[in-house]
Amino acid sequence: MPIASINPATGETVARFDEHDDTEIDARIAAADAAHRTLRTTDFATRRGWMHAAADLLDGDVEQVAELITLEMGKTLAQARGEVRKSANAMRFYADRAEEFLTGTTLPDPSVVGASHAHTTYQPLGVVLAVMPWNYPIWQVIRFAAPALMAGNAGLLKHASNVPQAAIYLDTLFERGGFPTGSFGSLLIPAAKVERVLRDRRVVAATLTGSEPAGRSVAAIAGSEVKHVVLELGGSDPFVVMPSADLDRAVATAVASRTSNNGQACINAKRFIVHADIHDAFVEKFAAAMAALTVGDPRDEKTDVGPLATRSGRDELAELVDDAVAAGATAVVGGATPDGDGWFYPPTVLTGITETMRLYREEAFGPVASVYSVADANEALRVANDTTFGLSSAVWTQDADEEARIVAGLDAGAVFVNGMSISYPELPFGGIKDSGVGRELSAEGIREFCNLKSVWKG
Repeated sequence: MPIASINPATGETVARFDEHDDTEIDARIAAADAAHRTLRTTDFATRRGWMHAAADLLDGDVEQVAELITLEMGKTLAQARGEVRKSANAMRFYADRAEEFLTGTTLPDPSVVGASHAHTTYQPLGVVLAVMPWNYPIWQVIRFAAPALMAGNAGLLKHASNVPQAAIYLDTLFERGGFPTGSFGSLLIPAAKVERVLRDRRVVAATLTGSEPAGRSVAAIAGSEVKHVVLELGGSDPFVVMPSADLDRAVATAVASRTSNNGQACINAKRFIVHADIHDAFVEKFAAAMAALTVGDPRDEKTDVGPLATRSGRDELAELVDDAVAAGATAVVGGATPDGDGWFYPPTVLTGITETMRLYREEAFGPVASVYSVADANEALRVANDTTFGLSSAVWTQDADEEARIVAGLDAGAVFVNGMSISYPELPFGGIKDSGVGRELSAEGIREFCNLKSVWKG
């Protein structure tokens, strides 16, 4: 895939960029390694000041960066602005909380281990490679970079090849805030060169958000090198609606969750599992609300849903829908690729999904919702968990016992009760099964790339 900015609303190639050659790659790895050696001995107060300064710069660039995000991957300007502001807030969160999160513990009674004193301490690992996707070109990077740098690590970014201008912007952001040169740098390289970087002895760990095959590849390389990884590989999140739910709120949230980011988020609700008693009413309201959304130019403030980020992504989504309809599913709304320029796909609601359809097993990365009718909570859990993914989930119910049962029974890294799955700096983020390993955000996220060292004194 060429390293280029291609406007998904028109299909027009806006700019192309040369790949970094091996000499440049080595220079950037060396700069990151040198920066880490400085950062690891820099006190938290200094790092805090640098991170706040970088956050202020990002906030000041909100319009410029939002326009860039919309140009390169097609989300609406309103959502792009929200992504930039959320990223700046996460930078401030880690600036202010890193020292607290990385304060070790002291053993109250060290005599139990035959010591006069014993404690733990967190220390940075070194240079970490981040392989990041296009769907949140700023947020996905910042939620790794902010904690990593505040812990004293250095970062190298291999961004998705269709968002090179976002990568170039991030390449200088932290240095502009005051961090040592090389603390965080972008590598303009194809996927084929990730292995070369990851096998470099100066790169000690990796984090990847992306497809399951990409995650397996990076994990295999890291495993052969005995290097730590954090992986977030997508999801097919269930959205369970029971009879006691506030149906109107559930429907409004379902629409927002399925179409946020043009339906291209790992934690978008994708499978809507609805009790038979309210299934028809839910489908009627849900379909009407999806049909009422405005699809069009993401730069237009009136647009609700923009294009998919890539032609291949749009084509793969259409294939999933076509396969389901051919096998007997009903497209209540949408379900057909529109004519014209750009990689648009309409908000779509499908019913009658069966296990023979690809859509039952595969993640639909776009504004396509699958609705299932279930008889009770047991069947809801069976359908919800009948997937290889386990990222996030949601349940809508006003019954406390039912809530407790479903929350405990869902196989997922998170459960949102009567609300929309979303990531917060304050909460751990990650999944189980094929959705990945490890956690981002919160205290757990900053500790992922630290050495937890035990100190014993006789």
